[in-house]
Amino acid sequence: MYEIKKQIYLDLTKNQKSALCNYLRAYVKQHIDLSADEIFKSFIEDEQYYLELNCSRFEFLTSQAGEDSFRTDTVKYIKECKKYYEYKEKQRPIIEAQKEYERKKRVFLREVKMSKEPPTKKQLYYYEKLCKKYNIEKRELESKLDARNEIDKIITEHNPYYQSEEMQEN
Repeated sequence: MYEIKKQIYLDLTKNQKSALCNYLRAYVKQHIDLSADEIFKSFIEDEQYYLELNCSRFEFLTSQAGEDSFRTDTVKYIKECKKYYEYKEKQRPIIEAQKEYERKKRVFLREVKMSKEPPTKKQLYYYEKLCKKYNIEKRELESKLDARNEIDKIITEHNPYYQSEEMQEN
């Protein structure tokens, strides 16, 4: 797409070209189901409408809208944008899988880190209170991960709210 940008709209200024290309790219994304020629026609119709209302973003297009070079450049850019969005759509499952893998990796690394750190005072205090409340024999907690798992285990075993959810799942 970047190579196409260098080849089109050679008579526009840098800012005009950038504004037009950005708008066209967003316009193509909105109308991705249409063909390139239909998107071009729709774009021209919209611009004619806004020019009649005197509120067009692209007033510089009034003199160029009818030229063949403008039409060919625009259709070429629209086709390139459509290819870009179709490619992105094909890549979506791969990107989602990578994100999920990274998420699982972060969770695993967090648990590894927790398994090497001693439990916090808050965890120990909360664990002791739970043990007293449910008359459970305390055991030695080696790490933050141990503490978290023991606390979760006690809560899920003794809290009726969690038990009802587990029964619903089964």
